[in-house]
Amino acid sequence: MTDAHTANPSATARAAALRTRLEALSDTSASGPKATGPAQLVRAPGRVNLIGEHTDYNEGLVLPAAIDREIWIAFQPWKRPEVELTSIEMNETKSFAFEGLAPGARADRSWIDYVAGTAWAMREAGLPLRGFRGVMNSTVPVGSGLSSSAALEMASSWALAVPGAPRPDAGAMAAIAQRAENRYVGVNCGIMDQFASAAGRAGHALLIDCRINQFKATPMPADLSMVVCNTGSPHRLDATAYNTRRSECELGVKLIAEREPGVTALRDVDEAMLERNRDRLPEIVARRCEHIVQEDGRVMATVAALRDGDREALGRLFAASHASLRDLYEVSSPELDAMVEIAVAVPGVVASRMTGAGFGGCTVNLVEQGAEEALRDAVLAQYQKRTGLEPHVYIVTAVDGAGEVNQGA
Repeated sequence: MTDAHTANPSATARAAALRTRLEALSDTSASGPKATGPAQLVRAPGRVNLIGEHTDYNEGLVLPAAIDREIWIAFQPWKRPEVELTSIEMNETKSFAFEGLAPGARADRSWIDYVAGTAWAMREAGLPLRGFRGVMNSTVPVGSGLSSSAALEMASSWALAVPGAPRPDAGAMAAIAQRAENRYVGVNCGIMDQFASAAGRAGHALLIDCRINQFKATPMPADLSMVVCNTGSPHRLDATAYNTRRSECELGVKLIAEREPGVTALRDVDEAMLERNRDRLPEIVARRCEHIVQEDGRVMATVAALRDGDREALGRLFAASHASLRDLYEVSSPELDAMVEIAVAVPGVVASRMTGAGFGGCTVNLVEQGAEEALRDAVLAQYQKRTGLEPHVYIVTAVDGAGEVNQGA
């Protein structure tokens, strides 16, 4: 668990601007107490998943990294049992009261539901809450597949937490936030996004076992950079499509388990077991299961390749994952495919694939240091001509997970 984070110089300026915005908001508000003293600050990172896509809700393995695209909240606690939060990016203020919080109780679905859902899930878990007025600033692109929702949930969990009260460890807190998204927001996601945002470690990816909610830090090679290429096409795997794929996996488990004792999730299925039960599965279900079973193996192979510095293996594994997500799980898109094709043709790009839930969003690329600008130049020169969309390229760094920001920042 990350209890405190000391800001770098650029983050220090960001913190000061947030404090100023909050103080101005409090001074001009006609309702509620005015802010006194310095604002409190919390932050939570987005994440990029190196490999292990859609395996988390199948109790499988994932390999994400928390990245320096973050949500920050400057806030002033108050005694009122409610939250009022202003989003700088959305240019709007939303609020909710703790009383009456329940799944389905709010009709105006918006970004504040991730905060309200976190409050509901924390209260359901027996954690005390505090109300606050706050200002939120984000550098996690919305709809990019870099988990802005999980970052908002984890940042909110720190703002809502009562100082001095026991706080669950990162895995347990991630499970609470996941419940918020599953039950309150209505997206039946796995735990990876919240876990990565909660438990991130600077300079490392996290090998997360989603069956037992435990992780091992995996060092990132010092000579490779992570470069995220945003297709400019918001990921459109909405709640219905996402939940459908989860249901298809669950059906596969049910049908396989009728013959195979001990199977409770696709984590328990290997390729041989899948093949001897394939005749029982609808073809679309068999394809979904095949992706998950093979993807778990690719996660462990990627950890080994990172450890051994095997760049050829990294390229093969990322390529196989992308092809599987495109052909078996059917969550890629023409934009994602184009971005990968451009990247792999650039000298110095070791590995490239889509990342996140799919149907738009971003690709993740492992790139030799010194070749980052060549990748950026190729994307800017070719991608828009092929798709008509404006791309964005981010060179990102693995950072620590969510927590309070040192008041000296």
